[in-house]
Amino acid sequence: MPTIDPPNPPDRLALIVMGVSGSGKTTIGLRLAAISGADFIDGDDLHSPEARAKMASGAPLTDDDRWPWVDRVGAALADRVAHPNGLIVACSALRRVYRDRLRGRAGPALRFLYLEGDRALMLRRVGGRKGHYMPASLVDSQFATLEDPRGESDVVTMAADANLDEDLRQALRQLGGAWARLSEGR
Repeated sequence: MPTIDPPNPPDRLALIVMGVSGSGKTTIGLRLAAISGADFIDGDDLHSPEARAKMASGAPLTDDDRWPWVDRVGAALADRVAHPNGLIVACSALRRVYRDRLRGRAGPALRFLYLEGDRALMLRRVGGRKGHYMPASLVDSQFATLEDPRGESDVVTMAADANLDEDLRQALRQLGGAWARLSEGR
């Protein structure tokens, strides 16, 4: 009888680069995708048009707005056919219940890289964006919603303004498994 791989073996590359808007999730996610060969999805692209319009109008999303989005992110992470080399998603994952739901969908391979930064840095970055629907006025609501993930066993924290050449290697080692092996080849 043939061996069937588990849905997401523990060494599969599955990562959420998380943090409030402006923390650098897309920048770090794209860099990690280039290093690892895993696919990358910007979680912003998985929001519904209604959610994007709501944020563009300056209104923060509610849990009811976010649940379908969280489920789309989780489905993408679990899809080994579409992402056979693994997947990295830039996703705020602000609340523990969102992270737990994502863990349930993606399985034991999922890790989180939390990009931590202060309000002033995030306001400066979001305010300097061109053509993005998320206004700087929503940064405070993101901080208000954020439940600090430090201490969760599958979360590694890195400063949002880290020196990527130095600090990213350390973060990869801390993520463990296949991520740690990638840090050796950088």
